[in-house]
Amino acid sequence: MTFMLKISNPVAVLAVLLIFLALPVSGDDYVLNIFGNANLDGTIDQDDAAYIKSIIDGVGASTDLADANFDGQIDEADVSKVQDIINGTESSLTVLDGNGKPITIGMPVERVVVEYLDNADMMQILKQSDLVVGVDLAVANSGSEFPELSERANVGAMHKEPDYEKVLSLDPDVLLTFSNVTSEKEKNLPGVSVLFAGLYYPDLLNPHTSAFTDAVRKMGYILEARGEAEDYLKWHIGSLDQIRRSTDRVPESDRPTVLVAAYPESDEKTIFTFASIDTLTNMVLLAGGNPVAADLPDFLKSTYRIEVDSEWVIEQNPDYIVLLVVATTYSGLELDPPSGYDADDPTGIAAAREAFMSRPEYSNLTAVRNGDVYIMSGNMRNDATKGLIGAAYLAEIFHPQEMDLDPEELHREYVQKFLGLDYDLDQHGVFIYPPLVVDGRVEGVPDQSYELSSENRAA
Repeated sequence: MTFMLKISNPVAVLAVLLIFLALPVSGDDYVLNIFGNANLDGTIDQDDAAYIKSIIDGVGASTDLADANFDGQIDEADVSKVQDIINGTESSLTVLDGNGKPITIGMPVERVVVEYLDNADMMQILKQSDLVVGVDLAVANSGSEFPELSERANVGAMHKEPDYEKVLSLDPDVLLTFSNVTSEKEKNLPGVSVLFAGLYYPDLLNPHTSAFTDAVRKMGYILEARGEAEDYLKWHIGSLDQIRRSTDRVPESDRPTVLVAAYPESDEKTIFTFASIDTLTNMVLLAGGNPVAADLPDFLKSTYRIEVDSEWVIEQNPDYIVLLVVATTYSGLELDPPSGYDADDPTGIAAAREAFMSRPEYSNLTAVRNGDVYIMSGNMRNDATKGLIGAAYLAEIFHPQEMDLDPEELHREYVQKFLGLDYDLDQHGVFIYPPLVVDGRVEGVPDQSYELSSENRAA
């Protein structure tokens, strides 16, 4: 980015040069995508007001987010707008959504309809559940994770069969959508701000600048919960950094090869593995594993799932296999085997693992022979932790000697501190099978559902 300085006022020039020090020094630095963030840093503050004044004076160069009131020009009204945002008195807020599209939201937001797990979780994290007037079928069917929100008005399967009349009857200010395809909902919900915040893109390897991080911060501004957003991000990013510090100690030669894929039913002859952009692949990499899909032509593309045949899996012969099962889909369908927060019995997930390991085409795989096949709940991919807790479980599996973080303690902190739930992970929840045994404790399934061997008890 090039800046033109007009050297007619040395004092003004010095002031602007000081402001420049706060500007990103590279394209990798985080920028809060809210109009009014004129100096392109991670917050909106008095430095932005000062920078807008420098633009008006012809000293500073215009930036993409300097038009705080989004009226097509940069003037004193934008300085006033920034001051309103700082004070929390703005009548509207314009942000770039998760697709990079400007969307203006009337403030304050008082009524919200929520789609799917990550948005519902984020409302709990930001302590804004009281604003939720309606939820989609997936949230309504997830009573253990959302004991309060699941009782709100059910607007049905917003992915497959949106009930726009039901949504409009609730008179929401905002619809938080899980899908990044927003045009149809915008057309059918006049007067409602349809926001795809960007929670779907966590980038666990670069969390400081991820779209997920930006989404949390934007929602903190939109929902007047900036402090809660920052508290959560400090924990989330700090925990990811802690996992990475642990697994960075692992030499490349000791990193196992891993097939991560959607669980294939018995009649399916192919497997869907995941590309680099997907949270599951992020989890494997952060946990110190090497995805066997990395050499596939589509691995670095924007597609999420990559279809492969059994011959390819056999040729790769991974050290570990991690298979995803989803309990409740975006469409609200409840699938077998039961898993996640609403499941207490791992029998179904254990049977699914056994069925996969019994398939003759995979019987000679290293992972199958060694028993290193794990079934993971979709909550590790679809909730607001977006892979953090899943990565902690996998890191403990791949490199237990290096891990400084107890996966279940991390999970417990998330559930109790951030979701505000009275939920005992020793008694409830099926998240990974076989479970981990850490210092003689069962983690990933209820304690009473898994009988420890004497060897494991001594571990």
